[in-house]
Amino acid sequence: MRERSAHIVSAFRSIVSPRGGDLARFKPYELAAPIVKKLIHHAGLETDQVDEIIVSNALGAGGNPARLVALASGLPERVAGLSIDRQCCGGLDALGLAQAMIQSGHAEAIIAGGVESYSQRPVRLRSDHGATPTIVYDQPPFTPEADQDPNMAEAADRTSDRLNISRFEQDEWAVRSHRLAMDARQALKLEIVPISVGIKEYDTYSRNLTPKVCRRAPVIFGNITHGNSAVAADAAAFCLIVSDALARDLKKPSLRILKSVTQGADPAYPALAPVFAIKNALKQTEISIDQIDQIELMEAYAAQALACISCCGLDPARTNIKGGALARGHPIGASGTILAVRLFHDLIEQKGKLGLASIAAAGGLGSAVILQA
Repeated sequence: MRERSAHIVSAFRSIVSPRGGDLARFKPYELAAPIVKKLIHHAGLETDQVDEIIVSNALGAGGNPARLVALASGLPERVAGLSIDRQCCGGLDALGLAQAMIQSGHAEAIIAGGVESYSQRPVRLRSDHGATPTIVYDQPPFTPEADQDPNMAEAADRTSDRLNISRFEQDEWAVRSHRLAMDARQALKLEIVPISVGIKEYDTYSRNLTPKVCRRAPVIFGNITHGNSAVAADAAAFCLIVSDALARDLKKPSLRILKSVTQGADPAYPALAPVFAIKNALKQTEISIDQIDQIELMEAYAAQALACISCCGLDPARTNIKGGALARGHPIGASGTILAVRLFHDLIEQKGKLGLASIAAAGGLGSAVILQA
């Protein structure tokens, strides 16, 4: 039996806007629907050719966010919609799940990605039915043991201490991220779909950040500051993933998903989890890190990105070449897909080139995806 492969033939995203900003009034499915429609139109696919939609969402967007997105996007009623929550990793994991479904013959065309509205997330309440007062909480537990479930900023700071990553290095990386994003603002418009008339068509948080301003940023924990960590944000990002046979029929350039890996690590050091995922993905594909042409690494914290660069021997010159999440923001469920969208638009016309995307998540999770043009 011939081995099937999965290919990204279309990939787009919305702008990324900080919580309470330009996208605050849009429900998650309203953020997602224009992206889904653009994907299908760009690929030249008929709507009734879509078999499934997989949506990553972490903060709560309805009983089944994927179903809401499917209906809002005009997909056939038979497209059920599959929602996943693997926190920050979900946006990449949606692509890996689509790859598996296509390779197994369960589907020919799947829309996969993520959407997050920090602005419209539900309030979380914890109650034991009157025994104690009901409390509002922000972060749910990611491990059964409270002492092994650190605040994410604290965990990032712990990682920076362990690897001797200085505050200066973290601030430098943040300044670089903003500078590259500002330099690429016009080029980045090619991957952005306008959500509504009157909404800006660029990532609104990117700015001309200077080292002086970064040094003055308020401290969150230790060496982690508001300058070298990503802001909570709203966004949607999706990829259209099809079988190799359908990709040939569409006659569109595509990126093949070579490998998708997600694995767990020490919950106390979630920033290090992508290191294991990256190394595992490279080992399984027998690809060396020197063969990777472009890397998109999540920057929830500068310390997180620098830890992966150090531990995996990544080339900074090939990493986040048009800026990263420090200059965009972090829309949890969509962040991983945004990395893949970035690679798609930069590599799509470069036959044979390899791209790597990787992200960490609370609970000690890391995901990595290798794509080939």
